[in-house]
Amino acid sequence: MPRVLPLDHQCAWREEAEELKAEVGRIGGELDALQSQLAALQRHVFGRRAERLPPVAAELRAEATSAESTAARDEAAKKKRRERAARKAAECPTREIRHAVPAEARHCPVCGSEELKPVGKGRTSEVYEYLPARFERQVHVREVLGCKCGQGWVTAPGPAKVVDKGEYGPGFLAHVVTSKCADAMPLHRLALRVERGGVPMSRSTLTDLFHLSASVLLPLSRHLLQCVASSEVVWADETPLRVLDVKKTKRGYLWTFLTQNEKGDWLIGYRFSLGRAGTTPKEVLGGTTGALVVDAYTGYNAVTLPTGRVRVGCWAHCRRRFFEALGTAPEAREALDFILALYRVEAHARDAGVVRTATHRHLRQQHSAPVLGKLRAWLDAQAARHLPKGPMGQAISYALNQWDALSRFVSDECLPLDNNRAEAALRKAALGRKNFLFVGHEAAGENLAGLYALVATCEANHVNPEEYLADVLLRVQTHPNSCIGELLPHEWKRRRAVDSS
Repeated sequence: MPRVLPLDHQCAWREEAEELKAEVGRIGGELDALQSQLAALQRHVFGRRAERLPPVAAELRAEATSAESTAARDEAAKKKRRERAARKAAECPTREIRHAVPAEARHCPVCGSEELKPVGKGRTSEVYEYLPARFERQVHVREVLGCKCGQGWVTAPGPAKVVDKGEYGPGFLAHVVTSKCADAMPLHRLALRVERGGVPMSRSTLTDLFHLSASVLLPLSRHLLQCVASSEVVWADETPLRVLDVKKTKRGYLWTFLTQNEKGDWLIGYRFSLGRAGTTPKEVLGGTTGALVVDAYTGYNAVTLPTGRVRVGCWAHCRRRFFEALGTAPEAREALDFILALYRVEAHARDAGVVRTATHRHLRQQHSAPVLGKLRAWLDAQAARHLPKGPMGQAISYALNQWDALSRFVSDECLPLDNNRAEAALRKAALGRKNFLFVGHEAAGENLAGLYALVATCEANHVNPEEYLADVLLRVQTHPNSCIGELLPHEWKRRRAVDSS
């Protein structure tokens, strides 16, 4: 007859078994997470670029071209290259150089006659040449006229300057700002280049000029951020930026807030802060309504909960998590296919030219909504099959926790699928972070953010930032504050086009 254990012993062993089972689950989740991290690091360090997360646009192009013939695909690519080359050639400054026939060759090679006349417009060929940029020292001599009475004088007005008695013109300051904010060039390298151009220069002088430009343009950068905050749909993101401190650096953050207006113009603003708390989003967007397109970072809750802007999720962040889980959970490919189907609808709307219209909303409700329903059912079924702390479990939890925010785009054609625009707006800052490493102090970070905003808005709207800054550096100081919006890059471009026509 089998021995029966006491009831208290059975309970103790059962509790111990449950504890061991929970411990095994915890260790298994940590092991899956470590394996996923190792696979991601190996892919990043040793893998080919094809093994990294492919952009959605690349996958959609691959789908489109696989259905076309090779000849049609090649012809479409050639046509696109020709159109781009023609567009760039039209934008390039052109100078016509005429070549005359030498005197010793001005006779007919057949009969020897010297009575030759021009035939047509001549034969043309195109050559692209580089003309080195140069600095010049301008000596302005102001005429002084005196009256024969000996008591009255009239002096010619001097050149326009950004600051009184300044030694550097607006074009020079615009070049300094563009070199650092658009080209991510550290000022000590720029000082060497200026020296090669024949102008005595030090890094400290360029630093002063950079901050002087930021101070002059402060009304513009502030107004730009206010225009972004008053928009209905705003994208936002942040990235770390080191700040110089005693014997080391501390961490600051550069935040970007951007929007697109009804005319299709992009407005990009930046804000610098020493912390990542929700204080900065609240200062910029507090008291405004509309939609805020962000990732799952809780720092934006200050402007989305309980009242304020409606939070819109980012499918690119969700997609990235499922891609990182592929190493330990091949079934994550199904989630990636569902997400790609959502982007396929957006590509169709873009090709049809119906983006942000009622037709776009209809396409989303007709095609995207069923995909979301299938994806939600798949997530619910997969949730119980994966450990919560594993890569696949974390990806599923992210999607389920953000589901309401991720699904809002279906009912509003103005809402995007992802936050990629904001991430792209921070790429220049990330490149600058690698080149000039840190900012000197908080005020320097604020100046950098203001100039970043104007340069980034110029580039987003196809405006030459050097031409723009050289003009507005002089005009902003005398322009009426009530009309300061006329000097923003997109409005400046529009008024310039009208004046030239």
